[in-house]
Amino acid sequence: MITRRTALALPLGLLAPAAAAQSAPPIAMVMNSAGASISVIDMTTRQVIGTHPAFREPSHWALTPDRKTLYVTDAGGNAFFAFDPLTGAPLGHMRIADPYQLAYSPDGKLLVVNALRLNFVDVYDAASLTLIKRFHVGKLPSHLDFSPDGRWCFSSQQGTDSLFSFDTQTLEPRWTRHIGSTPAGVLWHNGKVLVCIMGENGIIEVDPVDGSITRRQETGPGAHNIFFDEGNQILYISNRGPGDTSLSALDPVTLEVRRTYPIAGGPDDIGIAPDGKIWIALRFAEEVAVMDPATGDYDTIPVGRSPHGLYLSTCLSHKGKLTAENF
Repeated sequence: MITRRTALALPLGLLAPAAAAQSAPPIAMVMNSAGASISVIDMTTRQVIGTHPAFREPSHWALTPDRKTLYVTDAGGNAFFAFDPLTGAPLGHMRIADPYQLAYSPDGKLLVVNALRLNFVDVYDAASLTLIKRFHVGKLPSHLDFSPDGRWCFSSQQGTDSLFSFDTQTLEPRWTRHIGSTPAGVLWHNGKVLVCIMGENGIIEVDPVDGSITRRQETGPGAHNIFFDEGNQILYISNRGPGDTSLSALDPVTLEVRRTYPIAGGPDDIGIAPDGKIWIALRFAEEVAVMDPATGDYDTIPVGRSPHGLYLSTCLSHKGKLTAENF
C-alpha cells in the first residue's frame, strides 16, 4: 500500500535522523521529476511502500559526509528535502535556489549545486549551507564532479555545449571549453574527466588541466550519465534516446563498449544492489527496471512520472566516498 506523508518545513540544523532499527529493509528511493514525489521501494519485495510529496521537480540526491542525512533536490520547487538514508523517513526541507544536481567536495567542506533553470553554479559551505560563491558561466548547468584531491570542480553546461572548471580553494574560474552538443554526466576517472555528450551519442575524455578532448567513444542515442560498478571494473553509460534506448557497459581502461543492454523507456540514473542486480530509473516509462547484467533480463516496478534520480540504501555499507555515480 502506498502511503503519503507531508514533509515539515524545518531548519536543517534542527534535523536529526531517526534511529533506525537493525531490521530495516533495504530501500530504493526514486525521484519522480514530473510527479513531484519520491517513491520508496522495499528492495526485497520490490513493492512501493511509501510515496513522499515534493514541491515540484525532485531530480538528484547526495548523502551528507557523515552519511546521516540524504538530501533530495527539488529544482522547480527551490528546495532540499531531507530523509533518513536507511529508512527513507522524511526529516523536513529547506528552501534553496534551483538545486538540480549537487555534490560534496572530497573533504566534505563544500557543497556545489548546479542550478539548471537559473543558469548558475553555486558553492555552499557544507556545514552551514551558507552561499559563498556564485558562478554565471553558461546555460543549463547539468552534472558535476571533483578531482580526487578536491582542488578542481567540473560542471557541464548543456545550453552552451561546454564544460566549466573552477578552483575550489581560490573559488576562481579555471577554464570553460566547448566540448560538444548537450553535455550531461560528468565523472573523474583515471586522471581524466569523462563527459556524456547527449547530442553526439557517446562520451568524451577531457584533460582536466586545459580542457582539451583526448578521446571519444560512441555508446548510444542520448548518452546521458556515467556510473561505476561496485568494483570499478565496468563503466555504465545510460543512453536514454531519442530512438533506441540502452545501457552500455564499457571497459574502464580502453573505454570500448563490452556490451549493450537494450532497455525500453529511457534509462537514466542507476544503482547496483549487493546481489549484482542493476536498478535503473526509466525516465519515460514511469517505471524502475531491475536488471540481471549476466542475462540482460529485467523486471519493472511502477513508480511516479518521469523517474530520474535513484538511491539505494545498500550503498551505506560501502567504504569511501558515496555519490550517485560512484557508490
